[in-house]
Amino acid sequence: MPELTRMTWREVRSAARTAIAVLPIGSQEQHAGHLPMGTDTMLAEAVTDRALERLGGEPAVVRLPALPFGHSPHHLFAAAVSLRAATLRAVLADVLDSLATSGFRRVLLVNGHGGNDEIMRLAVKEYALRADVALGACSYFSLGEHSGSPGHAGHYETSLMLAAHADLVRPPEPRPEVVPPPLFAEPPYPGLTAERHGEWARVGGSTDDATGATAEGGAGLLENRVTALAGAIRAFDAATRATHAEGEA
Repeated sequence: MPELTRMTWREVRSAARTAIAVLPIGSQEQHAGHLPMGTDTMLAEAVTDRALERLGGEPAVVRLPALPFGHSPHHLFAAAVSLRAATLRAVLADVLDSLATSGFRRVLLVNGHGGNDEIMRLAVKEYALRADVALGACSYFSLGEHSGSPGHAGHYETSLMLAAHADLVRPPEPRPEVVPPPLFAEPPYPGLTAERHGEWARVGGSTDDATGATAEGGAGLLENRVTALAGAIRAFDAATRATHAEGEA
């Protein structure tokens, strides 16, 4: 798998004529008492790398180093390294501009943190208005028909981390029932986004109980997400190859 960090500039220029640049995006933020700060970054990398291995070089891809910081002000009550929304948007615009200047005409962003999702998609939409490029953006957990809500530091993420980085997972403690339930986890009406001050601290930094998570269950979730991302990359390639690959832009 070609990695930008390990390539020379001539190799990058040559690859850019046909390859899709793939950028994982994560965060550094609290994940309750049992998961590491870099959980979102590590899971975005794990799903991305396994998907690229499965593709076996077709389509051609250049994997960028993951962006380890995201928009996480809601986790600063415990610990986080957070970028302002405008900062993350500007960083992504600069990265996209750099890649386009270096010759890439197709870029795919793969996100691992919910707080980045809207910002990442807006950055892609805005940059495609300014440059002759084809851009894609996705969160690995929301791809495909069998996507599920990942929650935060609960069963889903803990299971994935047990499959991908078991050595970094501490024993989770049972999560007490929270009354009333937080609005971000259970909105009062379908399609309505609702936020209430202090909710993340009130629920202890997680959305659901993680004590039932297993490495076996995580392996199945990971396989599902890898399959979905590999399919998304193939679809993005098929939709953009004719106009933005092989220097035809």
